[in-house]
Amino acid sequence: MQPFIRTVVRGVVALAFAVASTAFAQQAITLHGAVQFNDDHAFNRALVRFQELTAKYYGKPINFVLHKNSELGLEKDYFAFMNQGISVDYGIVSPAHMSTFSKAAPFIDAPFLFRDLDHWNKVLDADTLKPIADEVSAKGDVMLIGFAGGGTRNIFANKPVRNLAEMKGLKVRVQGAPIWSKTFSAVGMAPTVIAYDEIYNAIQNGVINAGENEAAGVEAMKFYEVGPNLNMTQHAITIRPICFSGKTFKKLPADLQAAILKAGKEAGVYGRQIESGEDQKKLEALEKAGKLKRVQFTDRAAMKKLADPVMAEYAKEIGADAIYQKINAM
Repeated sequence: MQPFIRTVVRGVVALAFAVASTAFAQQAITLHGAVQFNDDHAFNRALVRFQELTAKYYGKPINFVLHKNSELGLEKDYFAFMNQGISVDYGIVSPAHMSTFSKAAPFIDAPFLFRDLDHWNKVLDADTLKPIADEVSAKGDVMLIGFAGGGTRNIFANKPVRNLAEMKGLKVRVQGAPIWSKTFSAVGMAPTVIAYDEIYNAIQNGVINAGENEAAGVEAMKFYEVGPNLNMTQHAITIRPICFSGKTFKKLPADLQAAILKAGKEAGVYGRQIESGEDQKKLEALEKAGKLKRVQFTDRAAMKKLADPVMAEYAKEIGADAIYQKINAM
């Protein structure tokens, strides 16, 4: 081959390689999210907002695939996947599922931690939970980039529970974090840990009498069909962190990392607004449709009084007593 032709061929090959490399570099990144619920649920809408804001702040091609309706399992599975850096890059997960890596994490979602929604919002806006987020990130390699939630949790049951006397011995499903079993036992109930997707059948088959959830969960999982008595204990206000895999995050370009952090915080605020704002409306609609009956619970103060010593002891045990004191003082 003549030198001139060789030079031309080399130039063409180099140009083709450069074009291919540029095309590869510009190939849109794809991120996978997961949620247990359908399009109407507040968690789904918060994650969609996160996607929209991330795309806006990043300003470059990016793809999101949001796996809905428990397609990839339950929240505990999402957290495990994010920890391992596989299958799920972002999702909303109950703090109860973070206890393997942070004993203090479930405490931020514990019963009787917040006086009301105003108190709850002040705690979140003041970044009071940052030490827990830092611990989850350091030990679990999952970042808490925003805080959604805002649903007030009540006890749905196959019988009305109006006071502590009627609550005594109630077989109720609780989350896996120990603080839930400890506080509910202190109040006089008989708590048991059952997977979220097994609650309906467990009540239907008489294994338990009750569960506890916010309005969005009661509606989405149709718990009112087996537990039509919604006993208004108002024992907790949810915190549902928007999580992002640390392993995935480290592989992303710096400008996308910045977009994710900014979008996560804003999407968390959005999620809190829609869930707390819709909570009462959902219950009113379900009651009007004859699907459930709200039962006034008269002993909330007494219930809290029984739970408070357990909360204080548990906070000290897991090293969260400083955070607990801050929350109480706020």
